[in-house]
Amino acid sequence: MKTDPPLRGISSMATRALLAQLVAEFEQRGGPPVSIESVGGVDAARRVQAGEDFDLVILAADAIERLIDQGQLLPGRVDLARSGVAAAVRQGAAVPDFSSVDSLRRAVLEAPRIGYSTGPSGVALLELFKRWGVHEALAPRLLQAPAGVPVAALVARGDVALGFQQLSELIDMPGITLVGPLPAAVQITTVFSAGIGVRSRQIEAARACLSFMAGPQAVDAKRKQGMDAA
Repeated sequence: MKTDPPLRGISSMATRALLAQLVAEFEQRGGPPVSIESVGGVDAARRVQAGEDFDLVILAADAIERLIDQGQLLPGRVDLARSGVAAAVRQGAAVPDFSSVDSLRRAVLEAPRIGYSTGPSGVALLELFKRWGVHEALAPRLLQAPAGVPVAALVARGDVALGFQQLSELIDMPGITLVGPLPAAVQITTVFSAGIGVRSRQIEAARACLSFMAGPQAVDAKRKQGMDAA
């Protein structure tokens, strides 16, 4: 008896842990097997644009919309989770005060080296620095993590003193101390969404998987990974 291959997916690194948990729960509930590769978001979008076949694509909402507009994904974006930005310092280092926008700004200006990601949250962080009028002064101290490399790794080995990334990518990472999320007034929130590849041969199975991931049964997993339901 012929069986279908596992659903093949690709995602950005920010949702890697969440998707691993959701896939395991989906399969335990009788869903078909799912294999999701997590890479840098820019690389993931580039591979989809190049025509590589995926049943599921999970990226920031604006990236999913672009891929739908380009005809690489079927119409109908499915929003999965909302994720905010947090910061971390090397384990054992002094933890700065993030209780207000002013204290966050002071911490940024005092940091000898600042790490940020290649994803949408990294772009938004630089925009925040520009609004504050400090981007030019900070530029020599800014280090962007290479695609697919977590900012936490830069923090843990001392390449940067203060690292900003999605909270989900900082939770439980070794060698760092979590400072906490950005103050609400300047929090950077990314909506992670999913789409189905236009060349998928398992569209109904892919829809069932996304329905599970977006449903109420997935809320606890999202909270565990520092995210909220979209």
